[in-house]
Amino acid sequence: MSPSDSMPKLGRQNMDTTHVQLPQPVVTNLGCRSATPGRKHKLNAYAFQQDAIVTFKGYQYAAYWSNAGPDDGDTLYLCVARRLLRPRPDMSVLSNEDQVSKEAAYEWEVLELRDYKQTVDDGHNTISLGICPGDGTIHLAFDHHCDILRYRYSKRDVATQPRTVSWRSDIFSATLDYLPGIPSTHKPLRDVTYPRFGFLGENMFFSHRDGKAGLGNDHLYTYNGKDGRYEYVGPYLTGVQSNPYVNGMTSRDGVLYVTWVYRGFVEYPGWDDPLDTKHKQQAGPNGAENNHNICYAYSDADGYVWKNGCGEVIADLRDPAKFPTDVRGKERTIKNDCSGIAAFDVPKGKGLMNQEAQAVDQEGGVHVLNRDMMNEGGTYLWKHYYRSPDGTWTQRALQVITKGSKRGQLAISKTGDLYAILPDSTTKSMRILRATKASGFADYREVWKGDGLGGEPLVDSARLEYDNVLSVFARNNPVNPAKQAVESQAIAILDFELFM
Repeated sequence: MSPSDSMPKLGRQNMDTTHVQLPQPVVTNLGCRSATPGRKHKLNAYAFQQDAIVTFKGYQYAAYWSNAGPDDGDTLYLCVARRLLRPRPDMSVLSNEDQVSKEAAYEWEVLELRDYKQTVDDGHNTISLGICPGDGTIHLAFDHHCDILRYRYSKRDVATQPRTVSWRSDIFSATLDYLPGIPSTHKPLRDVTYPRFGFLGENMFFSHRDGKAGLGNDHLYTYNGKDGRYEYVGPYLTGVQSNPYVNGMTSRDGVLYVTWVYRGFVEYPGWDDPLDTKHKQQAGPNGAENNHNICYAYSDADGYVWKNGCGEVIADLRDPAKFPTDVRGKERTIKNDCSGIAAFDVPKGKGLMNQEAQAVDQEGGVHVLNRDMMNEGGTYLWKHYYRSPDGTWTQRALQVITKGSKRGQLAISKTGDLYAILPDSTTKSMRILRATKASGFADYREVWKGDGLGGEPLVDSARLEYDNVLSVFARNNPVNPAKQAVESQAIAILDFELFM
């Protein structure tokens, strides 16, 4: 379905101060605030990190780059932090283990893993963190832009029995170039960008891109909590003279949802040279101007079988030796020309962003945050693209985008309302809009605005399910008396208690 040929529905924005606003957040800071003057790029708080902050069994975990201060210069180190969360006073205690004094709340324990030095000044080279519910292992993938895998994982039960575990560096493995069960000779692991982790029932998924901007594929793996090994599912998204850029991959109630945009490829001198590295530049001939189409697919088979929005099988990655052709789909991957994957036809050059945001609500509704200039006046607008549980896609404009604004984020509250977290890069500020489930996600209201925040906001979706607190992970860029934001790698985590 491609309703983008018509004008988008305009969301009803209301900034009436009589409307209930979000309470001011509790703010905690992580990381060193000293500058890294030799670096152009900050490596924390990018939209494609899945995840940088996640809650599991009453503990919250965060991963970020930092250093110990000016003596470390521009060298950064991988940091992993955790804290025990205090139950909300307006919610019943979820379990005896959740009982914690107010004084103990918001105290982070921080591990700085100084056996790996991050020195490459590239904004792609972030950290992603995942947790497997089945065995309590914590997984980290980091420092990639078309690079060999860099990966660490913890001992078993670190996340399932956190109170029995001392938060020390020896709970994590050394840096590895392979996954347990998948050898380092596995070709896709030699060329990794944008690693993602996510819950998959009692197990966990891992995905990443190979190739380069405009010419690559997305690969999917599952980690089994019973045997502690990964299994390669396959290249579930294959770019044909293009690459798919994933907005997010979300597992809910046994269904895996993914939305993405394509970026077409433009040949350049040396593009086919295996030793060429021009594709690792931050800008080049294969930039966002070549992004097009918003696409959608889902899997109710842990990523092995994929369907389009009409429920038709479009890719079957199951082993042909185990599943004969008469019970398998014909295609082994989702390609650009698969039927029914385009939710919105957005041409190249219309401002579509890669890897903005995705969220899935409790009813199976799919929400995408992106932007385009498809309106009659060509105004650059943030938009909420929504697939209702009955399969109908709609789009609504949220607001005009300030030139150069970073990517935003979406979150679904425990009560099913939608929150859009929108940064303004020019003012180093952030706005939060709320659209209620009762309105069909159409009554957008500004419920909070704050300054001194940079980067691209990330959210802890798991914590919203746990206690309906919206934890926003952003860069801490306090504004000095001269009205200028102070840039650093430091992180600010904002905790908003949402309406119940």
